[in-house]
Amino acid sequence: MPLKDVLAALVVIVVWGANFVVIKFGVDEVPPMLLGALRFFFVAFPALFFVPRPRIPWRYVAGYGATICLGQFVFLFLAIYLGMPAGLASLVLQAQAFFTVAIAALVLHEAVRAHHVLGIGLAIVGLVMLDMGAESTAVPWVGFVLTLLAALSWAAGNIVLKCAGQVRMLSMVVWGALLPPIPFLLLSAVFEGPDRIAASLLHLSWQTVAVVVYLSGIATLIGYVLWGRLLARHPVARVAPLSLLIPVVGLLCADWVLDEKLGMWQWLGGAVVLIGLAVNLFGARWWAALRHGAQQT
Repeated sequence: MPLKDVLAALVVIVVWGANFVVIKFGVDEVPPMLLGALRFFFVAFPALFFVPRPRIPWRYVAGYGATICLGQFVFLFLAIYLGMPAGLASLVLQAQAFFTVAIAALVLHEAVRAHHVLGIGLAIVGLVMLDMGAESTAVPWVGFVLTLLAALSWAAGNIVLKCAGQVRMLSMVVWGALLPPIPFLLLSAVFEGPDRIAASLLHLSWQTVAVVVYLSGIATLIGYVLWGRLLARHPVARVAPLSLLIPVVGLLCADWVLDEKLGMWQWLGGAVVLIGLAVNLFGARWWAALRHGAQQT
């Protein structure tokens, strides 16, 4: 991989890893559903005046907007708002990899291999461990479940993208962002109230402005564009494993910035989840290497 692509991958890993701490700062000042509306409004505008619409049927654009944009971040923002630690959220969200395998098997009839089952099993064990013996950082059950629902929404969006075929990711991100702002605003009006919406918008702090700029411009537009280019230039098997570093950055950022201290069971659980992710990604290659080595001996 050329140096410029390595640097691009590092930028995405750091940007997406730090994203969870930024969300925490955001929901501390702005109601979560209103924050979601602001995020995707500024992803779509003014970019859609300069980015051509995806050359795919609209149902795929709407499906992407409803799952990866709306569903994922309704659940994730609410989870962090309700106390889900930002660092652990970055890790639990990676369950999307296993949900993607399961949905692909059910909907697209793709084969589920032994290493997928082993990886999913390890991840389940790790996720259970995350909620055991919390010493310094509490893991609220509701936040934990909401983060898993966010991962499920992301996985559903992965299937939408797979069904859509070849698509320019920048176009998909920008035009898919047209759908979420109105549902986010409706949810905000119902559950957070018009008075709170008005107060938040009339008293925007520089921190909130910075959060919205980061979430919309950096984490969404820049992050997805760079990631899409990496996937276009290199085999998926070479790029996808880099996502394993995102929760590592997320956990470290949460520790340094938010002082989220994890207990022993949480560190062990996180390690088991990462091992499960690695088995899911590399299991076929490892098994082939073991069989090749056994045949040679």
